Parts: sequence; structure tokens; C-alpha cells
Amino acid sequence: FSQVTELKEVLITAVNYKYLNAVDSEQNAMTVKQLEEKVAMFNLKGSEFYNDEYETYNISFYIPDGKILAAYDKDGNLVRTIEKFKNVKLPKAVRDAIAKRFPNWSMTSDVYKVSFHIDKGVAKKQYKVTLKNGNETMKVKLDEKGNFK
Repeated sequence: FSQVTELKEVLITAVNYKYLNAVDSEQNAMTVKQLEEKVAMFNLKGSEFYNDEYETYNISFYIPDGKILAAYDKDGNLVRTIEKFKNVKLPKAVRDAIAKRFPNWSMTSDVYKVSFHIDKGVAKKQYKVTLKNGNETMKVKLDEKGNFK
């Protein structure tokens, strides 16, 4: 006595797809991607923070390894973000650039920073890596392509 029911196909998309396209990277850690997806899918108007008197809303998102401060307009559109994550897996281009330029140094920690603004349509990504060689330490900055800053 079973029934077969066909349901219409449902397509779920992020309201803030421009943000997801700008920050998307195959190299990003899963936790970073998941938090960025939460930022993109956040329903401002359905949240406890919404009050139609304000023009901009600043909402913070946290995980143990990082945080995202996101600004939304009164319609729930993502306007800009500032993101910071500690000790994420570095992209291959960044790892290779460091290994080539500093062959006897080891990476001890890193910070991944991202800033996104809707008007620019792109995300600025930067890695700050702490290197160690014996008793010496240094910090270097690189973009996601492995270019030193």
C-alpha cells in the first residue's frame, strides 16, 4: 500500500552569490567555506536583529579558528565583510612560494585575512605566515597566488 509522490525540483541559492563567488577558493578549509556560506545565506529580515529603522546591520559570525564581521543593508544584502582565520591550510601556490624563497624555514603559524566589498565585487585575500629557522623567526605576507607583499 505504498504511494509514490513526485515533488517539484527545488533549487536553493545564496542571496549573496557575488560574495560567495568572490571568496570561493578550492584551497579554503571546510570550516572557512561553511562559515562563508552561513554569511551568504543569513536571513537578516528573519533574525532577531532586524529592525526596519536601521540602514546597515553589522553581524558577527564565529568559529574556533576565525570570525567574520559582515555588514548587511536594510534589505538583507551583504555589503562588505572583514574576515580573519588562524592556522588554516595554505593554498598550494602560497606553500610553494614560501618553500622556494625560504627553503630552510618552517611555517609555524598563519593568519588568513579576507576583505570583501560589494562595490568592488572582488575579495582581497592575504596570508600572514610566521616562519622559523633555528632561533630566528620572521613574518611574511602573501596573496592567494603566492605573490609576496
